[in-house]
Amino acid sequence: MKNILVVFTGGTIGSVATDGTINTAGSASFKLIQLFQQHDENHRQIHFDTIQPLQILSENLAPRAWKTIIAAIEASQPGQYDGIIMTHGTDTLAYTACALSFYFHAAQIPLLLVASDYPLNHPKANGIENFICAVEFILQINRPGIFVPYRNQQQTTQLHRGTRLTCSLQLGGDFFSVQGKSYLQFENRQFSLLNSAAQQTSTRRIPLKADFSERILMIKPYPGLDYTRFNLENVDAVLHDLYHSGTACASLQWGENYSLVEFIKRCKKQDVSVYLAPAIKSADAYQSTQTLIEQGAEIIWNMSIEAAYVKLLLAYGNFNDKREIMDFMIEDIAGEHLS
Repeated sequence: MKNILVVFTGGTIGSVATDGTINTAGSASFKLIQLFQQHDENHRQIHFDTIQPLQILSENLAPRAWKTIIAAIEASQPGQYDGIIMTHGTDTLAYTACALSFYFHAAQIPLLLVASDYPLNHPKANGIENFICAVEFILQINRPGIFVPYRNQQQTTQLHRGTRLTCSLQLGGDFFSVQGKSYLQFENRQFSLLNSAAQQTSTRRIPLKADFSERILMIKPYPGLDYTRFNLENVDAVLHDLYHSGTACASLQWGENYSLVEFIKRCKKQDVSVYLAPAIKSADAYQSTQTLIEQGAEIIWNMSIEAAYVKLLLAYGNFNDKREIMDFMIEDIAGEHLS
């Protein structure tokens, strides 16, 4: 008999569509287990305990919700279970997967986040298949860590490391691991290895509080971004997203307002640290990137923007010294660093 804790938090997988509106419903959450028992002939070998610390659509999530979820999991004595499955909406799935990955980096059991692209009563919904994959992972593999099983439309189910899952593609519902490197594939109730590098786990436990800073500003680059529009009051650090080549505007050609170099100078005067991500560390870098580094920006190398953002929230929530913060960011604690 396997004991599994199911943590319901809402999302599309815990919603129903009524009169053209999709919203969370308590009954929809428990329907997932009923559907699983109808689909799975071995369900009698599993005992499910359930908790529901939240019931929200994930677009309404704020970092304080992670503290609520973590507290609920810890209060449930996770050590008595063979694994944990948490339902979640798709919009902020990648961020929550990172939050749980970093906080539970030394977990001794698997924790899997399960979502659905449509409400469970929709014929195209993938929620039950994602849930079956999560259960089978606990039954067959039972590897500690945080993972996300997800089947894109017309594809086989992929299992992603929590710190490597990226947000869904625009105008679609598909999910991928960063650089397209999923961990496992799940087909015909069997797992096959896709990326051995994603197996790595932390070698030591870092004591952490479930405190996620609310004083981190994330900025996305786009042509014409005017940095004078940002108020740096109550901001400890800025995480600046980069274009795919690890660059952002470092030119004064169109005026100081549009130059990240000038913005970094302004941040430095106000004692606000500036971090840049994502960027792959290599022998060569664009001149614009070199200029930003020379101005004092810290690059978070080889990590997705979602992982960099959540890890910074946790770093600033737990440490005061900037050297400690950077040491924490550099250390690979949950397989977040790409090889």
